[in-house]
Amino acid sequence: MTVADALRAATQKLSETSDTARLDAELLMAHALGAGRSDMLLRHMDANAPACFAALVERRSRHEPVAYILGEAEFFGRSFMVNPAVLIPRGDSESVVEAALEVAPRDGRVLDLGTGSGALLLTILAERRRLTGMGIDASLGALAVAAANAARLGVGERARMQRGDWREVDWAEELGRFDLVIANPPYVETAAQLDHTVREFEPATALFAGPEGLDDYRIIVPQLRGLLTETGAAVLEIGSGQAEEVTQIAEESEFSVSLRRDLALRPRALILT
Repeated sequence: MTVADALRAATQKLSETSDTARLDAELLMAHALGAGRSDMLLRHMDANAPACFAALVERRSRHEPVAYILGEAEFFGRSFMVNPAVLIPRGDSESVVEAALEVAPRDGRVLDLGTGSGALLLTILAERRRLTGMGIDASLGALAVAAANAARLGVGERARMQRGDWREVDWAEELGRFDLVIANPPYVETAAQLDHTVREFEPATALFAGPEGLDDYRIIVPQLRGLLTETGAAVLEIGSGQAEEVTQIAEESEFSVSLRRDLALRPRALILT
């Protein structure tokens, strides 16, 4: 079977479970060939389909995210290693980086709470070469991924990864203060209806935050003053329906709050000063 034939068959199979069946098939085929997607479409369509392709398609047909199958995801124009220990970076979160870059100093320290793959922190460090940063996560598996991504992006000397859990007493006792704190905490309501690819494969501890999805904001926000320098700012990612509630939590801690929206014009980031 040629690559073209295999792609047609895979697209038909994946259309039963994916709204992006053709794209999924092309990404998986390019991965199986060890080629770029454009190169595959231009030069490999008449070649024999690699034997491993069928197994990749089978995994995708069971709702496994393409990013986990490929082992990487693109964010802010860079490739990040991902696996089931971390959430898959999403384009919506790029607006969080943009908001952070608005208030980030030219040099100083950045703290990322719940760093996961490191996508937010490491992108900021890659964009601002005089900043240093620390990524905190409760998951050792996530910290390993973030450290690998720091090395991959060439910012490893400026990025430190450390286990930390803001639910624990004195977790931040020896961290010091930071010029910028960013956080993409769990913010999904426990009973939320999620796509199979998310609920069944991505880490629940990084998704769910109580019946309203606000539990972690209630813990994090009151602690921010003790983490920030006098002129520091914090940037929080929020769910699209949470701007009012999280703003209230921040204002109760005497922060001024401004909102930034993502490309779909949904509320996505709050800047706290």
